[in-house]
Amino acid sequence: MAEKSDDIWIGFDLGGTKMLAIAYDDQWNGLGRRRRKTRGREGSDNGIARIGSTIERLLDENDLVGKKIRGIGIGCPGPIDLNKGRILTTPNLGWDDVDVGDFLKKKFNCPVVVLNDVDAGLYGEYQFGVAKDSRCAVGIFPGTGIGGACVYEGTILQGAGISCMEIGHTRISSNSRSSGIDMPGTLEAEASRLAIAAEAAKAAFRGDAPVLEKQVGTDLADIRSGALADSIKGGDKAVQRLVEQAAESIGISVVNVIHMLCPDTIVLGGGLVEAMEDLIVGTVTRTARKNVMSVYKDRFKVVAAKLGDDAGVQGAAAWAKFKIGD
Repeated sequence: MAEKSDDIWIGFDLGGTKMLAIAYDDQWNGLGRRRRKTRGREGSDNGIARIGSTIERLLDENDLVGKKIRGIGIGCPGPIDLNKGRILTTPNLGWDDVDVGDFLKKKFNCPVVVLNDVDAGLYGEYQFGVAKDSRCAVGIFPGTGIGGACVYEGTILQGAGISCMEIGHTRISSNSRSSGIDMPGTLEAEASRLAIAAEAAKAAFRGDAPVLEKQVGTDLADIRSGALADSIKGGDKAVQRLVEQAAESIGISVVNVIHMLCPDTIVLGGGLVEAMEDLIVGTVTRTARKNVMSVYKDRFKVVAAKLGDDAGVQGAAAWAKFKIGD
């Protein structure tokens, strides 16, 4: 029997509002975790310094200082230069061309693998969660924007040296609404939490969403996933319809993906789905089954992600192990 190693793997998820680092042993037992909030658009230099200090605190607080770090996997929002381990752009954080991989390699003297955060989240669900044993799994994660990912026969689908599956920036509507890029009518413009919140604020201002107006008002920053869910529970039919329309748009994007890749599992994740799982998963499923070619109707399932924040962290660490090797 092989001797058990004391070496560790570290997974890191850099989100728009939080950082989460977890250390694992070779059997994926969690050895400790450290969570911190991001500081908005604090600048990339301060941001990557906080990434480094978060990992240092993780090691120090869990008596892991001195353990050999076999590798670090870090999931980051936005497109990634896979060869250089560089964040190309993160609209939510305001970072551009950040060499996070090189920084972590030098700081911790270990291999580092940088990948897109939704890729990491879906890979976590593929390895340990609801997409396990899928031949092809596609992830769609609506939030401030909408991220996409695909795991095909055990490998994250990626471009030549760059991350891909930017499903939020695919056009699905003739609507003139935009989402920060020149092309209007994208999935992100139609179905992100930000898009829903903007329309919900209008409804509250007009008096069509009294529960939402009473609970959080019309400030876009306060209309988050939980507030939308509470509004619907309180009887705001206008808000419910907005969420259903967004889910229908996601359902149409699912149809497009099925016609191209025929995935057996579609994973919906993120805070918006967590807050309204039945409504969103049910609407996406009905829309997709109604519109997909009949030969594909019974060849896929739509499920909600189940690992929560740990999906991206564990997925990043597992992908790093896959890429680095034992």
